[in-house]
Amino acid sequence: MLRQLNIRDFVIVDRLELEFSAGFGALTGETGAGKSILVDALSLALGARADAGVVRAGSEKAEVSAEFEVAPAAALAHWLAANDFDPDCCILRRVVDAGGKSRAWLNGAAATLGQLRAAADFLCDIHGQHAHHSLLRADAQRALLDAHANALALAGETAERFAAWKKLRAARQAAERDVAATARERELLDWQVKEIDALGLDAEAWRATEAEQRRLAHAASLLAASDAALALLDDEDAGALTGLQRAGGRLAELTFCDAALDEAAQLFEGALIQLEEAGHALRRYRDRLDLDPARLGELDARIAAVTQLARKHRVAPAELPEALERLRARLAELTLAADPAALAAREAEAATAYHRVAKRLSKERQNAAAKLAERVTFAMQELAMPGGRFEVRIETLAESSSHGLESVEFLVAANAGQPPRPLAKVVSGGELSRIGLALQVIASQAHTAGTLIFDEVDVGIGGRVAEIVGRMLKQLGADRQVLCVTHLPQVAACADWQWSIRKETQGEQAVVSRVSVLDAAGRVEEIARMLGGMQITETTRRHARELLGS
Repeated sequence: MLRQLNIRDFVIVDRLELEFSAGFGALTGETGAGKSILVDALSLALGARADAGVVRAGSEKAEVSAEFEVAPAAALAHWLAANDFDPDCCILRRVVDAGGKSRAWLNGAAATLGQLRAAADFLCDIHGQHAHHSLLRADAQRALLDAHANALALAGETAERFAAWKKLRAARQAAERDVAATARERELLDWQVKEIDALGLDAEAWRATEAEQRRLAHAASLLAASDAALALLDDEDAGALTGLQRAGGRLAELTFCDAALDEAAQLFEGALIQLEEAGHALRRYRDRLDLDPARLGELDARIAAVTQLARKHRVAPAELPEALERLRARLAELTLAADPAALAAREAEAATAYHRVAKRLSKERQNAAAKLAERVTFAMQELAMPGGRFEVRIETLAESSSHGLESVEFLVAANAGQPPRPLAKVVSGGELSRIGLALQVIASQAHTAGTLIFDEVDVGIGGRVAEIVGRMLKQLGADRQVLCVTHLPQVAACADWQWSIRKETQGEQAVVSRVSVLDAAGRVEEIARMLGGMQITETTRRHARELLGS
């Protein structure tokens, strides 16, 4: 569940630090006070898209962080550990600067927006105020049914299998259509692969060749430098070793006179040892160094051949092995493409794999459709639509598609005795709101997220229906944390706790949003305001107490 939400310089919020409780919480206040802004801020922390418009006027950046409770054995804890995040907590943080650039963190470590969204799937399910209208789209209806069937992963796999099948089908068709062009490209690639392959080149061998060529090309200079250095060291009269030996010996003899000379004498002795070692190393190096013009000629010719071929393929010489692998991969593709029968066999395998998964999805949809229809029909009776009926029509498509073997359509009969018809054609705005809310509540019960948020989804309903909606949300809050942004006093009165959001003028022009945690008396006043507007009377207060059951 959501424990804490910290917001700074977000739209009209300057700074808020909010601590949330379990159960059903209502967020109320006048229109434009910033109730939905809190939901938008949380959505930002959960990985929603951001732009510079969310930064409060005059501020350099907007910052939002949200802390969620994580059970030790929960799926989220396993996901966090698998992605190298601390599994003992879940703190999502997002910063958006005035230029629209955003950064994200998860438990103090830098994170991608994809990782925030992946974590959000375990944490929170947000239903926006325009969700009802999305239900008129076929894709939204299909997605809701799949969610209710716990088959979203299966639907994703179906889409992946269809894409693989479609790709192989296109490859087979292209092979049948472009036989001559494929043969010409194969011939060229085969020649290029053999040409590079004949060099027997790999990255390590190329580095060794370059090193040996440099050494042989500069062998004369290296020999001369080695001889000169040895001469400076070994000359009997003026060599460095001779001089050091004399000076060091003299100092060593005089240390008995003054112990302060001991440090300098030891340094001379160390230098002498180092120079002697350097002399030995130079002699060994010189003995191994040969002038070999024939070998140098071989290496120069090989380097020229490799360089010329690399230039031909527009890569660096060291990248030729990678280029060879790319050519081989393309040649393998074309070899397969030259065999339509083999491609057809792979296409058939992909089609079988797709249909196997798609049939499983169809079965899950059929099972869930009847249950969803029954539950929504029951909810319609409670939501002042007596005799109404909800159905899910599933029809087999003439051709397979990325979303399965069938179409999904929601049908509804708003009144008794009417035949069910498509949702978009028969319901009024108020009826759509009620059916949509029922669908969202039922779908949320199947969702694993610990926090459910409803942002003004009760628009278009009122009176007794609003009380029923409030009870439905309270029932949801018995098992999970439920937050609802609402204008309806009947809904707010059912909440376990309530916040009031209001606007304040700060300074001469700045407008900021403020949140107040309401106690029992405060809830009476706020519910009374929601009932009667700004003129609160004892009658509205009495009505508010009745709604609150106090």
